[in-house]
Amino acid sequence: MSVTVPPAPSRGHRVRRIALSLAFPAAAAGIAWYVTRDDAPLTASTAAHDHAAMSGAPGRDGPRPVQLTPDQARRIGITFAAVEATPLAREIRTVGQVVVDETRVQTVSLKVEGWVETLHADFTGRAIRRGEPLLRLYSPALVTAQEELLLARRLVRDVEAGTADTRAGADDLVAGARRRLAYWDVPPEEIARIERTGEVQRTVTLRSPASGVITEKRVTAGQRVMAGEPLLRVADLSTVWVEGEVYEQDLRAVRTGQPATAEFDAWPGEAWPGRIAYVYPTLSPETRTTRVRVALANGDGRLRPGMYATLRVRGAADTGAPGLTVPRNAVLVTGERALVFRRLANGTLEPREVHVGTAAGDRIEIVRGLAVGDTVVASATFLLDAESNLGTALGGMGDMPGMEVIVPRTRDTARARSGTPAPRPMDPSMPMDMPMPGAPRPATQPRGTPRAPGSDPSRHEGHTMPVPAPAAGAHVHPSTAG
Repeated sequence: MSVTVPPAPSRGHRVRRIALSLAFPAAAAGIAWYVTRDDAPLTASTAAHDHAAMSGAPGRDGPRPVQLTPDQARRIGITFAAVEATPLAREIRTVGQVVVDETRVQTVSLKVEGWVETLHADFTGRAIRRGEPLLRLYSPALVTAQEELLLARRLVRDVEAGTADTRAGADDLVAGARRRLAYWDVPPEEIARIERTGEVQRTVTLRSPASGVITEKRVTAGQRVMAGEPLLRVADLSTVWVEGEVYEQDLRAVRTGQPATAEFDAWPGEAWPGRIAYVYPTLSPETRTTRVRVALANGDGRLRPGMYATLRVRGAADTGAPGLTVPRNAVLVTGERALVFRRLANGTLEPREVHVGTAAGDRIEIVRGLAVGDTVVASATFLLDAESNLGTALGGMGDMPGMEVIVPRTRDTARARSGTPAPRPMDPSMPMDMPMPGAPRPATQPRGTPRAPGSDPSRHEGHTMPVPAPAAGAHVHPSTAG
């Protein structure tokens, strides 16, 4: 028994089958377009005119309204929010730096010329108290003043038996010698000791005029110093300042006396309360910022000049009245204008230009363009803007010389423009020359069916080509079984 298995279809046969399978859907689409087409094509200029009328914009370059079904809006993540009239609680957050309270800084200098014999305040950063010895000074002028004081006291003793005017003159000389030493910052106890012992002191001890920390030191032991020369700088750090930079658009929310808090990386989880002590009257032209100063108590000395701080200032609008606010993501800033998409009663998403004010947290103020109760798109505004501008971009090409772009028209738009009712669906029983997509294919010759004599490519005139035996389990048509 011999079994003959027909070979697979040739390549030309497969190409014809693919071409036929593609021709049927194309023909069906052409028939559907012919049935639903409109007689007047929508040109680019007409589309731009319609867009301007729909959006209410004065020109034709604005974005178009967008119509989406609820399912489409849900798929791209669109959410909605209502326009609310709420006070916008602002919080200005900026970086500051701890600096010394300039009103608590004092410079130590001498009023006489001399030489530093001993220096007690011998390093920068040392904490000193008021009245604590700073240095011992040798000054010829101070020695002369001491001698004048002792001479005046001896004169008083010598004129005790004299007239009243003589005694009064001697007392004036003593008082003048004391004042001279006091004016040169000689402590009162040093003057009293000179009068008590009756001896001239070669060096005089000068004491600190204030409590604080030595922030600057310009003197060493043995150095000659001149009158008025600054020697030490002492800063009281019981109160410090934190100075921060505030942008010019936030200045209207910053006022003197406003509460503020400061946070420091060195002390996480703690906040120092304070108030704005001063707002500087100048603006930096490079950074477009203004400095603000917050005074903080620092009794324990944990805050040190040079530390960085995070300043938080809670502000409010100028009037304090509630304003219109929307979620910040609802506003799309294009650089030249700000847009929101407002939902109309029929569900259309209309682009609306707005003027925005200040922003705080996740809310932004709307100065003009919306009303209380309006509903706007709160998310996916970028996707809506792209969809809205697509039609405008296509329509704008119609204004190019020598080019007229036909904008595809939906059936709903065509019916709205022509006033014709919607077409009825086609009757499935309508006779058609071509099968519609999805219709069953005509019966074809099954695989394995023997071909007519002379049509088998494996047989040639004069001889027969061998055919390989079928694999195990292969199906053999009964008509080929021998």
